[in-house]
Amino acid sequence: MKKIAITVAAVAALGLAACNPATNDGGNNATDVNATETEAGNDVDASANEAAAVNATDSALDSVGNTVEGAAKDVGNAASDAADTVSNAAKDATN
Repeated sequence: MKKIAITVAAVAALGLAACNPATNDGGNNATDVNATETEAGNDVDASANEAAAVNATDSALDSVGNTVEGAAKDVGNAASDAADTVSNAAKDATN
């Protein structure tokens, strides 16, 4: 009879022990949700930083483009001025 009682007590203890991790699962799920939320926030921050880097690159390229455009206009103006000077000199020489 004692062997049966010990066996029943052991089975009951195992059954009770098997029920306890359910509360840990809840805690684990909450931890997983918090970790997921943190990772999502980090991903959003990284995307924002990448977008800012893209915008900075675009601005830098625009600035370089504007500088090149200005230099090209300056060269064109200098060539036009030189042509006018030559033309005026030729007119003066013939008059």
